[in-house]
Amino acid sequence: MTVISIIPARGGSKGVPGKNIRVIKDKPLISYSIEDAQEAHLVDQVYISTDDTEIASVSRNYGAEVIERPVELATDTASSESALIHALSEVEKTGVNPELVVFLQCTSPLRTGSDIDRAIEQLRLENADSLLSVSPTHRFLWHQVNGVAQSINYDYHQRPLRQDMNPQYMENGSIYIFKPWVIKEFNNRLGGKISLFVMNEEQSHEIDSLEDFEYVEFLLSKQSV
Repeated sequence: MTVISIIPARGGSKGVPGKNIRVIKDKPLISYSIEDAQEAHLVDQVYISTDDTEIASVSRNYGAEVIERPVELATDTASSESALIHALSEVEKTGVNPELVVFLQCTSPLRTGSDIDRAIEQLRLENADSLLSVSPTHRFLWHQVNGVAQSINYDYHQRPLRQDMNPQYMENGSIYIFKPWVIKEFNNRLGGKISLFVMNEEQSHEIDSLEDFEYVEFLLSKQSV
């Protein structure tokens, strides 16, 4: 059965202009996600969905196939799901009907091909329909309701020891996998039976600012030592 990876990468980043092809540790950011998908033994083909000619050129140089994204699906308000649905439709027009879609975000360069393979294997083993990567969190969370502060994941009257708390996880945005019917039926990357793929906290850093670039570059340098 065919497994494809789709990496959406629009060109209009406002927080960090040119973010997806900005160089981090000697390579454009998008190249990390492309190479991760290529290194995964269980992924058959890698597609980039983009509206940007420079991103398209860089992606082709790294061996990915490019799907031209319509302008209306590359705005600040357009969802990732809209880009995924469009890309999947374009792939299916070529006669490819994938068993699974692996959705990777460019802003998460600390995953590995091995992580992707293990996530696919886990989804299959658990007979799940979709999967998201998460990282464990041991933080005490609060929110405000009508101006009243309330603890969310513990009772502050009886503060527990961290090691005694039930495991909790933070969505880290690194890996999503879904069966094509899920996104078609729910217009969502997640649906049906959902599996949680646990990654370590250090791999969970996403790039949204220049400061993130600096810190993630430091972490990438640590990996190569």
